Amino acid sequence: MIQLRSLTRTFTSSAGTFRALRGIDADVAAGEFVAVVGRSGSGKSTLLHLVSGIDVPTGGTVQVAGKPIHSLTHDQLAAWRGRHVGIVFQFFQLLPALTVAENVMLPMDFVGAVPASRRQARAMELLERAGVADQARKLPSALSGGQQQRVAIARALANDPPVLLADEPTGNLDSATGAEVFALLASFARTGTTVVVVTHERDTFAGVDRVLTLHDGLVVQP
Repeated sequence: MIQLRSLTRTFTSSAGTFRALRGIDADVAAGEFVAVVGRSGSGKSTLLHLVSGIDVPTGGTVQVAGKPIHSLTHDQLAAWRGRHVGIVFQFFQLLPALTVAENVMLPMDFVGAVPASRRQARAMELLERAGVADQARKLPSALSGGQQQRVAIARALANDPPVLLADEPTGNLDSATGAEVFALLASFARTGTTVVVVTHERDTFAGVDRVLTLHDGLVVQP
């Protein structure tokens, strides 16, 4: 599902040049649940940004479901991302003025892949799978952190993307709630979604298929 070859990303600023990724070769199979780990500054989030098309590589190639996304324009990347990748962030990023159900329906409104007549029902189906269907009419501020992250996962899957990427999704949660969120991500992987998670929570590794360890922008053995 994901194929990375000789992947590099270099950032240049007034302070100098920083090589965040220095030649990554990695594959992630369809339906696999992979945790990406490493110290701060090892390149974990940069890797996720390149796979999602939020950023573009300095060198090398990124293919997702056979699509060479490294060669797409900014507008092409935005259109591709809406249909093919769901993204979950550490800070949830739910829109506070929308209800839980409306937050999940929003990506469907933007992309148009789900017929308008089906959007509410699909949102409720995803919220049910995430265990928060009873919160559908509430605003995000009325939910706990764990509930908000469950809603964020449901929203990321709104357009049924083949790939789900999560950047420190348990970073703001206690250990028990974080383990529940990882179990939820694993459940989606078991039904065919490819899941890649950047994390520092080593206690949750029991739910993943494989751990990819980065050090100074390179893949190393754990």
